[in-house]
Order: sequence, then C-alpha cells, then structure tokens
Amino acid sequence: MKKSAVGTLLKGLRARARCSRFQARARQRVHAVTRASEQVFIIIITIRAPFNFWPDADQLRATTMASGVKVTDEVIAVFNDMKVRKAQANEEEKRRRKKAILFCMSKDLKNIVLDDGKEILLGDLGTTVQDPYQYFVNMLPSDDCRYALYDATYETKETKKEDLVFIFWAPDGAPLKSKMIYASSKDAIKRKFEGIKHEWQVNGLEDLKDRHTLAEKLGGGSVVSLEGCPI
Repeated sequence: MKKSAVGTLLKGLRARARCSRFQARARQRVHAVTRASEQVFIIIITIRAPFNFWPDADQLRATTMASGVKVTDEVIAVFNDMKVRKAQANEEEKRRRKKAILFCMSKDLKNIVLDDGKEILLGDLGTTVQDPYQYFVNMLPSDDCRYALYDATYETKETKKEDLVFIFWAPDGAPLKSKMIYASSKDAIKRKFEGIKHEWQVNGLEDLKDRHTLAEKLGGGSVVSLEGCPI
C-alpha cells in the first residue's frame, strides 16, 4: 500500500476515534443533564407539595386560638359525676346519671362546652334508648368533630365491668379547620379528665359500626359482650 494511502487511512481512523470519543462524551453530558433535570424536578415537587398542603391564614389563626382553649366547669362537673359511682345513690340520682355525652367547641372557639342535648341518661335505657351504643353512634355528626365520654358496660370471661372511654371524633367529612382546632385542643380536655384508662380516636362510621373495635379497646380478646350484645 502506498504511503499516501496509508496516511489517509490513519487519518480516517483517527477521525472516527475522535468522533466516537466525542459521541461518548456527548452521551455522558446528555445523561448528566437528564439526571440533573430529574433531580431539579424532584426537588421542586418535594418543596412545593408541603406549601400546597398548609392551611390558609384563617385556619392557622384558629389553631393558634385553640391552643389556649379552656374547659368549662360544666364539662368538668359532668366528668367527675360519671367517674365517681355512688354506692348509696337513690333511684332518681341513678336515672339522671349520664351514660354518654358529647362536647364541642364554643362559637368563639375559646371554650370546650357541653353539646346541647347530646347525651344519654341511664334513665333512658330500656325506654327511649334500647341500644345505648348504637344510639351514641347516631348522635355523632357526620360533618364535624366532637369529644365524647362513653360509660361502657361490658363482660369479660371472668366478670362484668364498667369503664369510661374518652373518644375523639374526627370524621373524614369534617372541615380541615375543625379537625385542626379539635386536634390542637384535645390535650386541654384530656388534662381535666384524670384517670381515664381508655382513649379512642375515630375517623369514620365504619370504625364505629362494629362494636368489636371498642371491645378490643376495653379488654382485647377477653370481652365477650358489650352493652348486652355478644361480641
């Protein structure tokens, strides 16, 4: 082969090598840019999502107000009456004793108060109220939050018992503002309800309809009946 032909061939091979190296570097740059753009995209999504989640200014102000909420004396008196079971109570006192009651925020969001008319008395059982547990479930609003005390009567394999249950009702259908206010105020009412052994947060009727869930809260698998109904 002539020297000129060999030189041309070598130049061609070097050019192809340089082209291959250039293409490889180009592909590396493209990949690097792609990875960088993906990282930027992920960072943007990660940063923006929480800000879209935060509530508006009114909701934040309401939550701040709720953090200093007070529990009224009437609420505390009801709790003390339900907690202490008088051995020598007469029939009228027994009838007036509360089986269940709801509490709500006052209109100005400064106090936790009695939810007017939302209660079950022991005197109602067997007359206007046949199944106290189902009646209690029906008292809960589907579109707002509440606190509640429920005096559960149940039987285990060994004995019959009564226990107070503190319930925080926060249904999915409640406004976000209401959920935030009630959640931030829960500790205020819990501090007043000293000695409560059982606490239950419920977020939907599906959690309440089956009384097995409450039975589990009260005694695990040892509960055989709740409010006279077999488990």
